[in-house]
Amino acid sequence: MSGSNGGQTGRVSIIGLGPGDACYLTPAAQAALDEATDLIGYFPYVARVPERNGLTRHASDNRVELDRSRHALELAAGGAHVAVVSGGDPGVFAMAAALFEALDNGPDHWRALPITVEPGITAMLAAAAKAGAPLGGDFCAISLSDNLKPWALVARRLEAALSADFAIALYNPISKARPHQLDDAFTLARAHRAPQTPVLLARAVGRTDESLRIVPLSEVRGAMADMSTLVLIGASTTRLIEKPDGTAWVYTPRFHAGLEGRPAEDGGK
Repeated sequence: MSGSNGGQTGRVSIIGLGPGDACYLTPAAQAALDEATDLIGYFPYVARVPERNGLTRHASDNRVELDRSRHALELAAGGAHVAVVSGGDPGVFAMAAALFEALDNGPDHWRALPITVEPGITAMLAAAAKAGAPLGGDFCAISLSDNLKPWALVARRLEAALSADFAIALYNPISKARPHQLDDAFTLARAHRAPQTPVLLARAVGRTDESLRIVPLSEVRGAMADMSTLVLIGASTTRLIEKPDGTAWVYTPRFHAGLEGRPAEDGGK
C-alpha cells in the first residue's frame, strides 16, 4: 500500500531502546530509528532519541498506549516510516502488545503494513547482569500493575510462581496510586522463601542515577523502591558471593537440590 511519503509504502518499527545508556541500543534498533520519519512514544522515551532533520516527534502520556498505537498505524498507512519506542524491550510489558492489539481491532488495510519489532535489553536482564547471574536458573517476570488486570489475578500468579520456586522479576512494582502492592508481594514471598533470600532492588540501570541494593527478604520494604526500580526476588537456591569491599555478587545455580554433580544442561552453555 502506497502512502503520501514520496509514493513509498509506510511501515512501523516497534523499537526497544534498552535500559538507558545508548551503548545498550542494538545496531538494528538504531538503523530503524535512523530511517524513521515519525517517532512515537511516552515522553521520556521520545526524549532519549536525539532530534534530527526529517524526524517528527509525537510524545504522549503513559496511559494512552492504544491511542498511540492507532496513531502510529494511521501514520504508516499514509506512507510514514514510524518508529514506536519503548524503554527496555518493546515486547515485555510495553508497546509491541499494545500495537498488535490495535492492529487486531483496527481496519483491515492496516494488516498489509510492514511491521517489525526490534528487541532491546529489558530491565530484568540489565539488572541481572549488573548483579551477577540471579536468573541463572528458571525464572519468571510479573508486572505488579493492576491498571490492565485485577490485583487478585496478579496475586494469584505471584503465589503460583513463588510456589514453583522461580526467581521472580517484578516490573512496575510501586507507584503513588499503588503504594501497598509491593509490600503485599513481599508478604506473599515471606510465606514461601527463607528470611535470608536475596532481594535485588535495581534502580535506573543504565542511567546516571543507577543504584543496586541487595536486601534480605526479611528486611526489604516497599518504600525502598519506586517505578524506576526492577525488583528481583531470589529463588530458594539463589546465593550471594561476598566481595572484599563488602558488596556481593548474586547468582542462582542452574542445578537444583539433589542434582549436584550431574552434567550441565544443553552441553554446558
